[in-house]
Amino acid sequence: MHRARLFSVVSVFLLAGLCAAQSVMLDLPLQSQHAQITQRIGVTDITINYHRPLVNGRPIWGKLVPYGEVWRAGANENTTITFSDPVTVEGQALDKGTYGLHMIPGENQWTVIFSKMSTAWGSFSYKQDEDALRVTVKPQAVDLHNALAYDFDDLQPDSTVVTMRWEKVAVPFKVAVNVNDTVTASVRKQMRGLNQYYWEGWDDAATYFLTAKTNLDEALKDEELSIQNEERFDNLLTKSKILEAMGRTNDANSARKQALDKASALQLYFYARQLQGEKKQEEAFAIYRENAKKFPDYWTSHVGLARVYSSQGDFDHAVKEIQAALTTAPDSNKANLEHYVKRLQSKDDINR
Repeated sequence: MHRARLFSVVSVFLLAGLCAAQSVMLDLPLQSQHAQITQRIGVTDITINYHRPLVNGRPIWGKLVPYGEVWRAGANENTTITFSDPVTVEGQALDKGTYGLHMIPGENQWTVIFSKMSTAWGSFSYKQDEDALRVTVKPQAVDLHNALAYDFDDLQPDSTVVTMRWEKVAVPFKVAVNVNDTVTASVRKQMRGLNQYYWEGWDDAATYFLTAKTNLDEALKDEELSIQNEERFDNLLTKSKILEAMGRTNDANSARKQALDKASALQLYFYARQLQGEKKQEEAFAIYRENAKKFPDYWTSHVGLARVYSSQGDFDHAVKEIQAALTTAPDSNKANLEHYVKRLQSKDDINR
């Protein structure tokens, strides 16, 4: 019985055009080597698992791979594509999951098939009633690709174009993700675990919504939960930014003052640098001055004052402040500070 079953399996392999030297029992080298490629869009992973047949001088399209017939889009067992979240393919909705990827080649149009059956051998047992989705796309002419390959092209924040290339043909199909909805659902799920007990998780969630300019009411609630866990400069400052984005200017200023009252000398310095990056020079210089009053002996306070003096063209005082900073700055920062001294001695504004 065992010998009969083995003969049957080997017969199927040979009928499928496989080399008789390949084993149905052992892990041995395959003529069409295995490959896997993954791309993340937002927090959604797209993974293609396939085998790579070679052209090897053979006529492929319309010959080895007939037109008008379902093809396994690779070699050996099912080529599969996995989506960790719901997506759209060529504008059509497709749920998360792993699908058998098949194609029907044509001279001017191809059909790309996503089958709910993903563990078959090739397309030999393919059934159309197991389709989750079919889309039609246009093939493109490309330079010779001896080994079949899948690539993620035209990468965007919310989409990519999956392209199969083999011989001189490319077959592209666009996959898109509703990033904000997907991330929102993911964040809510994550915050039901251990993350809910730490200020960083709620602050990260609120910062995402703020940066994405979405769900600001939820962002504010998340930030309040962060502050309840542990009130810090970081989450108070984020709260001020959320309130500002909501148009609540007075509340934003109040939260910002709370944040600055809790800030360390290093936090104040880097916040001022952030303001400079936003072209808010006068606000930044006011923070540098406040930092020097609050933490007169800390090295970044001296660097901040040097930036103020430098902006005024008072390079002599700026040099003195940097030299004062050098006496207590960490060794890893001293080379950069020494470079500032040289620039200031050359009357080069270090704010530029």
